[in-house]
Amino acid sequence: MAEDKKTGVLLVNLGTPDAPTVRATRRYLKEFLWDPRVVEIPRIPWWLILNGIVLNTRPKKSARAYASVWTDEGSPLLVHSQALTEKLQQALQNECEVELAMRYGNPSIASVLEKMQSKGVERLLVLPLYPQYSSTTTASTFDAIADVLKGWRRLPDWQMLADYHDFDPYIEAMASHIQNHWKQQGRAPYLLFSYHGLPKRNIRLGDPYQVQCERTSELLVAKLGLAENEWGMSFQSRFGKAEWIKPYTETTLKSLPGKGKKEVDVFCPGFPADCLETLEEIAVENRDYFLQAGGERYCYIPALNAEDVHVEALLDLVKKYAC
Repeated sequence: MAEDKKTGVLLVNLGTPDAPTVRATRRYLKEFLWDPRVVEIPRIPWWLILNGIVLNTRPKKSARAYASVWTDEGSPLLVHSQALTEKLQQALQNECEVELAMRYGNPSIASVLEKMQSKGVERLLVLPLYPQYSSTTTASTFDAIADVLKGWRRLPDWQMLADYHDFDPYIEAMASHIQNHWKQQGRAPYLLFSYHGLPKRNIRLGDPYQVQCERTSELLVAKLGLAENEWGMSFQSRFGKAEWIKPYTETTLKSLPGKGKKEVDVFCPGFPADCLETLEEIAVENRDYFLQAGGERYCYIPALNAEDVHVEALLDLVKKYAC
């Protein structure tokens, strides 16, 4: 980007409740689940289901789950994402203004864009922290950015990355991170990659998400030098009764001990920062499924979070497009 215009980099992650309480969780879920990109059901019947059933039952359960992973500093997703943003700003020094926003909850996209505008940012790179593209995440981020910018008289020059699922520095960062974990904690003979799931309908309608998850896994396997029988991939976090892309993580982990794979490591290549779905669902809930099915050793490998290798990968990505 031209040096005569101040450049900003906006990192966007999914979001989190402001507190692990039923009230805060209900507010967050209402915003999240009302997004038509997330739940593609006609608005009137979905409004009735959401407000009549979901928001009267799910917040209490979700609040308990959030409370189990909450830290003294706050939500893990927000804490890790903020640390990553700060490190990326330090690495870029004065080349770019780096800010973090959440698609749902706080800090909101609108408030952060206004902050960047007040700092004189005239060129903007939006980097959604979703390595693999989905209309439910990346396209939803676009919608939110566009909703804000359409109210501005003077628009910045801006672009948004759709995905970075095959960006070599990111693949290399994950491989290095996994290898370092193995050196410190030991290595299981089987590595499972678990990605967030999507309804099969989304794939039929054109989301490249599943293909990109498969490509990420193939590239990561090549970097790690794994044989065919040493790894697998699955999809987690189902919601509702519709069929989602398979294999499901829960089902996969329950079946592995019966196939002689009683020691497993699990890593989530679609989650750059640890959150409820990794810390509670994968590290705790699915661990229990595996052990109850006869598994003997289960280890969740943390997300990249604000590790130096992650910062370096995003630095390469930003410099390729922005600075």
